[in-house]
Amino acid sequence: MSTGTAGNGGRTYDPTADHAFPDDRLNAVLDFVDDDEEIQAYLEAQNVNAVDRKGYNDHGRKHIGIVRNRALCLYDLLKAGDVEFNGASQQGLDEADEAVIVALAAQLHDIGHVVHRDDHAYYSIPLAADVLDRVLPEFYGVADAVRVKGEVLHAILCHHTAEQPLTREAGVVRVADALDMERGRSRIPYEKGGRGINTLSSQAIQAVNLREGDESPVLVEIEMTDAAGVYQVDELLKSKLHDSLIDDDVRIVAINVHEGEHQLVERLEL
Repeated sequence: MSTGTAGNGGRTYDPTADHAFPDDRLNAVLDFVDDDEEIQAYLEAQNVNAVDRKGYNDHGRKHIGIVRNRALCLYDLLKAGDVEFNGASQQGLDEADEAVIVALAAQLHDIGHVVHRDDHAYYSIPLAADVLDRVLPEFYGVADAVRVKGEVLHAILCHHTAEQPLTREAGVVRVADALDMERGRSRIPYEKGGRGINTLSSQAIQAVNLREGDESPVLVEIEMTDAAGVYQVDELLKSKLHDSLIDDDVRIVAINVHEGEHQLVERLEL
């Protein structure tokens, strides 16, 4: 299992674990959604079309946990690198609401799978809107709830590569969705029993690590055992990083470990 290490404070992010973040507002929202019966039911139901009926990989509880934690890790690293977020600020919301927007969008971005895997980002909007109408009044007055809702829905829609993020909060969620790519968790379907590029690339990624970079606020290190993993990175991660508004703040390096009698390590700038 991979982790991402954030340079600010040295925290390590386990994508399957719950975390206490420094902001009380964010923690309160995370506690609420993790205990909410309807949201938890969606996490189970949204996997049926994706996995059981379409043969894709997990888009349920585990995927959402990984994406949410990696989105918050990305946000943390970008903030530590003095990257300015514009979603909450342009709405006149507090700085603390940036992380809330990121977390809620990550939590609800795949909810539309209960309708259909195809075009699920668009089905996610009305379903997430209904959930947000119930959740946000627990934490915000009417006007701020409307503004947070709009920003969360924008981020949910823009995790789909056909839509262009207009906020860095949305860009973070978009990129975090692509970071769930380790072996067995490929976002690109592979041919069962096959040896095509999809199969090879989906099995090549060993780990995805996030940490503070020397040349950019975020360094994404991708450990792979076969150069075919680069296809996975190009087709998934780099396509989502493009036009995300955080393109210039994230550096991707692939570490290709050639297994065998003489283990070789090759670093590839992507």
